[in-house]
Amino acid sequence: MLPGLTLPAARALAAALEVRPADPVRVARAVNEVTAACLRWSPQVTPAAPGTWWVGAAGLDGLGGEQRLAERLLRVARAWHPDARVAVAGSCVAARAATWLDGPMPRSVPPGRDRALLARAPLALVPMPAELRDTLSALGLETAGALAALAAADVERRWGAEGLAAWRLAQGVDDRRAALARPPERLEVTAELPSPSETLEPVLFLVRAALDRLVREVARAGRAIAVLELDLHLDAAARAGEGVAVAPVRTARVAPARAVARVEPLLEQGRAALEAVTLDAPVTGVAVRVVEVAEPAGEQGDLLRTGWRDPAAAAAAFARLRAALGPMSVVRPVARDAHAVERTGAWEEAGETVAHVAEPVVRPGAPAPAVPPLRLLERAEAVTLERGERPAFAWRGARWPVDRLTGPERRSGEWGQSPFARYYGRATSGATEFLLYRTPEGEWYLQGWYD
Repeated sequence: MLPGLTLPAARALAAALEVRPADPVRVARAVNEVTAACLRWSPQVTPAAPGTWWVGAAGLDGLGGEQRLAERLLRVARAWHPDARVAVAGSCVAARAATWLDGPMPRSVPPGRDRALLARAPLALVPMPAELRDTLSALGLETAGALAALAAADVERRWGAEGLAAWRLAQGVDDRRAALARPPERLEVTAELPSPSETLEPVLFLVRAALDRLVREVARAGRAIAVLELDLHLDAAARAGEGVAVAPVRTARVAPARAVARVEPLLEQGRAALEAVTLDAPVTGVAVRVVEVAEPAGEQGDLLRTGWRDPAAAAAAFARLRAALGPMSVVRPVARDAHAVERTGAWEEAGETVAHVAEPVVRPGAPAPAVPPLRLLERAEAVTLERGERPAFAWRGARWPVDRLTGPERRSGEWGQSPFARYYGRATSGATEFLLYRTPEGEWYLQGWYD
């Protein structure tokens, strides 16, 4: 899609457009992978924006020149997206505009032709504040050439430094360049225990100190920890004399649902991950390593909003429950497509990621949910239905007069599963509404009630 395209305009072009929230961790991982792949062909690689990279093309004549570099970069980019585009020009703004031209890729702009190319490029391809772009469009300036045709003094007088910077870009004057890429610093802390330990408590003491240092370093760069690994170094030699082969290193991985820049949530999830590791030998040391970083979530608590919950703290609590109680200790409900009531929902393991649960938004005048929650018995229980002027049913030694009986609703089927045929009805007794069904043989069962 064209840069600067708004969501309503995009929906007008594609009614079936599916909008998904951005995942900063996955985006950062993909950016790092593409950057590393581009570094194979040029030492100057700069991620400019999500989906855009500046790559230095000068000084590579011995490797085939600009055209050969562009062909290699196009193969790299299309490994991630089949419609990726690559262009070579004298300036970053012209190279980006060239990628939007029709025709085969990669594209090369001849030297000295950047301004001529930009003359017919839309304003959306010239970096500038959105408010300035809207103002220029309202004045009838739709292309970079129309902006470049204005006098520099008039542009600066009316729109200031921002307008003059956009005017220079429209002229093809762009000071931006791909920077010499530097390998990322290895964020790792290694510590040894004074003496081998068969418990985790001394290890966690070292882990806390390591996390405190790593979190400070990551936060200083304005980032947060997305993936963490903890290596336990075991004293394999101590068990070798007993004839037991032990792996010298055991690794536990921590991947919070959101990137975190605080020690406590990371320590709790690290503790849960380490408790799941089987210690076949005493621990001699530990290494704490940051594998991935990402933009911090930026969500803050509100002292006046008592219902706010910290997602990182919730994820740490769930990790502790998994470690203490084992599988299926943290579950979530999922809907199933089925006719039988007891098959329309199920519980599944929530996994390592925990979704953020927001407070329900109640709009003024909004109707209440039409169907209250249904509480099912683990197994439907037989009841005795009494017919008469006021029907009733007997269940668990008590008699329940029926004030209102609705139904029946026939349900049957379940192709590929155990077949069934039932006639469902709702029986209201006092303030409680029960869910009953009758089998074709005339037997009545109570399956649950509505809260």
